[in-house]
Amino acid sequence: MIRHQRTLVIDASPDAVWEVLGQFMHIDAFAPLVKSVDALTDGEDQVGSKRRCNFDDGNSVVEEVTEWEAGRGYRVRLSETDPMPLEEAYAELRIKPQGSAQTLVEWSMDYRVKYGPFGWLLGQTMMKVMMSKILDGNLKGLADKVLSNRTAAARTA
Repeated sequence: MIRHQRTLVIDASPDAVWEVLGQFMHIDAFAPLVKSVDALTDGEDQVGSKRRCNFDDGNSVVEEVTEWEAGRGYRVRLSETDPMPLEEAYAELRIKPQGSAQTLVEWSMDYRVKYGPFGWLLGQTMMKVMMSKILDGNLKGLADKVLSNRTAAARTA
């Protein structure tokens, strides 16, 4: 498995970050490439929750929660990843307090690329560049959403 991780410190409390990140079925509220989400399960977000993320290019991916720690993070297994050449893939999101008013967000991808040694090389080069752009965009979108929620809450207070 190839592991790729990106981090970002957000100027907000862990509770404020979790308020956005913990809404599993609403990743489209901040992830720039996710056009819409189809909830494939009902009820509370937890282990077993499943969504289909639809992208602007017409492709989609199914994500199922395999670990859930309310207020701290979760891990999902990706499936139905065509046309991406992934044999297996997981994403993990974790939040950690940084003092009283900041939160470190870690977003990682663990993946195995199809096509043996050629796939491994592809995963270490082109896929890492692509993953960096996606994860950085998601982290920036998350930070922007958290901060806009905080601004909106301050206006109504």
